Amino acid sequence: MVKLFSSSTSMSKFIIILSVSFLCSPLTSEAAASSSSPAAFVKKTISSHSIVIFSKSYCPYCRKAKAVFKELNQAPYVVELDERDDGWNIQDALSEIVGRRTVPQVFINGKHIGGSDDTVEAFESGELAKLLGVAPKDKDDL
Repeated sequence: MVKLFSSSTSMSKFIIILSVSFLCSPLTSEAAASSSSPAAFVKKTISSHSIVIFSKSYCPYCRKAKAVFKELNQAPYVVELDERDDGWNIQDALSEIVGRRTVPQVFINGKHIGGSDDTVEAFESGELAKLLGVAPKDKDDL
């Protein structure tokens, strides 16, 4: 058996120093930042992009909402919740933030527009084009 410390006091000092250096290390703060909450992810995504759609790739209502932006020649930032490991957590966070768990959930310039029906209605009324600062398009069958 190899003796690493000359006394139990030396070992205690080592453990305290090791604990303090671990707790204060930059790695700990970086790890905390990279594992931010789903709500923080939602808020940062909404604030970082002019058009955001929280979607599921197989959802026909989501496809309809995305088609509206295609009609307006706009490229939304789309978060496909079904393609992410944390998709359920993000959807839970969306539910807390906007009061709805359904998809799609559409945001323009940080403002919650709503789901598919809300987005199509805003498109048809010209409100969506106005929010985006683009010329309104003729109503097409979406």
